[in-house]
Parts: sequence; structure tokens; C-alpha cells
Amino acid sequence: MQEGLLLIISGPSGVGKGTVCRHLMTIKEGLNLSVSTTTRLPRPEEVDGKEYFFTEPVHFKAMVDAGAFLEWAVVHGHYYGTSLDVVDEAISKGKTLILEIDVQGAAQVRQKAPESVSIFLAPPSMETLEDRIRGRGTETNEKIERRLMTARQEMNSYILYDYVVVNDKVEKAATKIGAIIDAEKCKVSRGAQPPGMGGEDG
Repeated sequence: MQEGLLLIISGPSGVGKGTVCRHLMTIKEGLNLSVSTTTRLPRPEEVDGKEYFFTEPVHFKAMVDAGAFLEWAVVHGHYYGTSLDVVDEAISKGKTLILEIDVQGAAQVRQKAPESVSIFLAPPSMETLEDRIRGRGTETNEKIERRLMTARQEMNSYILYDYVVVNDKVEKAATKIGAIIDAEKCKVSRGAQPPGMGGEDG
């Protein structure tokens, strides 16, 4: 069985990680999107168990104590985490699992799972990023300023990633990520073989 692929898609808040991932899932088959757990309140369009598993801080902290997360972080006052069981199961079955996570979480995953492939999703400019964050209309100006300050710091971490994709157009960014997935699956180190080499076909 070909080795599973753990793909990190990360970047600053407001860059459009969720939007790009959702589009990627519609244009490329065989992908699995890991659903993170968070303590923040759902946005109007979000459904529990689809975009996130929404939970209370006390329950989240109990999961941390139990070692249930591959990574977890506090972002803008809220907890976010990726289930270790979900990741292990997907990779052991040879699946491609996408982690749509923040920069803090991505750093933890790269350390704990060095075989993972990381993609930094960047905005065309900081001005564009600010417009996207303000355009949500869901937060106070104080929270927006905090997000922007964090985003400027997070932009400096792009050099730690395997790839950088600029999200100027959602469709274009998703297509580039799809090409990266195809290339990674062709690596010999992931068990790729020519036809007739090994397995039942050999």
C-alpha cells in the first residue's frame, strides 16, 4: 500500500484557507479534510462536525491532558486542535489527509510528523488580507487589529514551509495545491512504483 500523505495548508488568519480547501475538495478526488476541534463560537454559515467540532474550553483542556491532539494552539483567545486518532487512521490507510491549520499548529505538526508536506497560503498583499478580514463583518475593530498584527508576524514564517502558494484567485490556488499533491504522490519515498513492480500486479 502506498504511504498516506499528510498535507498541511496553513497561513495567516483571513488568507482564505477554508475557502481554498473547500474548492480543492470539489476539483480533486480522494482527499480527506481533517475537521479540527475549537472553542470559538460557530460563524453563521458553519455547521458543527463539518467545518469544526465546536466544544467548551473545559472539554478541550481535558482532551489536551489526555494527549488526544497531534497539535493544538490558542489563537485569538480560542483553542484549536487536530485529533491524533483521525490523523493516524487516515495515514495508516494510505489516504491523503489535509490539515487546514494556523501557523502555530503547523509548526507542531512539522516537528511531530516530519514526513508531512507543508504549504504556506499567502495573500497577494497585506492590503488584500486586511480587506478580507474586515469584509467578514463579524468582529470588532479591536479584534481585527489584533488579527492583522498577528498576521504580519505569521507572514515571516513562510520560509519554514515546503511550498508557498499565493491565494490571488481561489481556483488558481486550489489548482496549484492539487498539482503539489500529484507531485508528492509520485515520490519514490512515498512508495510510488512503475506498473508491474511489486504488489499483486508484480
